[in-house]
Amino acid sequence: MKILFLCTANSCRSILCEAMFNHLAPTEMQAYSAGSQPKGEVHPLSLKTLDKAGISTAGLYRKSSDVHVNLAPDFVITVCDKAAGEACPVFFGPAIKAHWGLTDPSEYQGTQEEIEAAFEATLEQIRSRIEAFLALPLKQLSAEQLKAELALIGTL
Repeated sequence: MKILFLCTANSCRSILCEAMFNHLAPTEMQAYSAGSQPKGEVHPLSLKTLDKAGISTAGLYRKSSDVHVNLAPDFVITVCDKAAGEACPVFFGPAIKAHWGLTDPSEYQGTQEEIEAAFEATLEQIRSRIEAFLALPLKQLSAEQLKAELALIGTL
């Protein structure tokens, strides 16, 4: 099973999702991430937060959704925060789609400690959502039931 996390910049939220999912999921499940407007490198605090949590950062890099044109994911989850006015990327195809809006921790204003705490809080929110996803009886649910469950998970 393949899951693709999409965001605008592919610097923080989708990268954190990819790494956390691959850390928690069984080996037959694999997460990927991409952005609609990736620029530069993965945010250094994304990598620091993952390292601090004991999650591998190997192979993480900023990439466009074009990289995954032949991926054929089973699930596509957007994680941009629509309330912030971001243009959330859209992926067309037969994948089951969901939106798990997350506030961008790189936009947080405060002291260095407060900004790092925002990254850590985002990672914990992602952990909760992915644990809920992995607890679903995926093979027993219809596509419509999966969409409904994913929508609920996006509110955690």
